[in-house]
Amino acid sequence: MSFSQAISLIPGKTGIYIRAAFYRLVCTDTSDEISVGFLTIFSHADTTIEKGVYIGPQCNIGKCTICADTLLGSAVHILSGKNQHNFDDITTSIQKQGGKFEKIRIGRDCWIGNNATVLADVSDQCVIAAGSVSAKSIPNKGDIVAGNPARVIKNRLAGSVDNEKLFT
Repeated sequence: MSFSQAISLIPGKTGIYIRAAFYRLVCTDTSDEISVGFLTIFSHADTTIEKGVYIGPQCNIGKCTICADTLLGSAVHILSGKNQHNFDDITTSIQKQGGKFEKIRIGRDCWIGNNATVLADVSDQCVIAAGSVSAKSIPNKGDIVAGNPARVIKNRLAGSVDNEKLFT
């Protein structure tokens, strides 16, 4: 993580090339044909970034696989699942209770908007609107989700969904 923080500070095209080379060497099965923006930090080496992925500036990437041709806007956070911290035992501090890291999968050809937070798997060709919090898996290919918590508002492949059923 220290090296991730250090190389995140290198600006411009030079920084993009250095980050791509670094993550290719450090992260499992990662392509060197990626673009990782300024001030983006990876918190786990068990991360895979496939060819053609764009990760915008100021992102925080946890344990995940980001499939080919996916775009992440600025300040996107991909957490290592939603069970990173246990807090059920009130006699023990949260900090000492541990947790479980999960490898999240972001599908192929997805777009995750600025400031979105993702805690669960995302199917291929999905869109997560800017500012959304996606805490549950998005199982359907092509779903467009928005809000906090994120809800399906449309499907890119099948057209509109019944909004009345979604928001009742």
